Amino acid sequence: MSHSAPLLTLDHLVAGYEHPITAPCSFTLQRGEVVGLHGPNGVGKSTLLNVLAGGAQIYAGNLQRVPGLRLRHLPQRPKRPVEAPLSGHDLLRCMAAESVQPPPRLAAKLNARIDRLSGGEYQLLCLWACLGGDADLVLLDEPTNNLDRDHTDLAAEEIAAERSRRATVVVSHDADFLQQVCTRIIHVAPRSI
Repeated sequence: MSHSAPLLTLDHLVAGYEHPITAPCSFTLQRGEVVGLHGPNGVGKSTLLNVLAGGAQIYAGNLQRVPGLRLRHLPQRPKRPVEAPLSGHDLLRCMAAESVQPPPRLAAKLNARIDRLSGGEYQLLCLWACLGGDADLVLLDEPTNNLDRDHTDLAAEEIAAERSRRATVVVSHDADFLQQVCTRIIHVAPRSI
């Protein structure tokens, strides 16, 4: 995969589910970039992430991905599997994210069952599962949900530390967090009817 070609190109893309939700959106994304999507509630920031992940419909415009693009998506509310009591190590193994050593504060929790982790600890583990793998593109929807200030700072550090390996798109209502982690921020405007 070429490191100079954009990993992703959106050209006047309109996305939604049963009907269009987003206004036309255009941008390219290169390896090494962390792009923030910012805007008011309901404009379709999460829908844009979902269309990039293949979970929403394209109504207009164009989406191009570089062939062979490997993607990881952290949804706004990651679900905990209830079928089996998994440890943090198990979750990282399932997500093929065990090759890179997690930060010490997270590594100390890897032997614990994920159903016994706090909401913030589980959120941080899921974030690391996305960042620690071999994805070319990581999509993070509200990655600071359930995180206190220390864990938010840790999340920002880990996103920055892994930046050169991939491209990342971040949705967050926390403007300070976006300023801290992003190489650029795209304002998502409401759809005009």
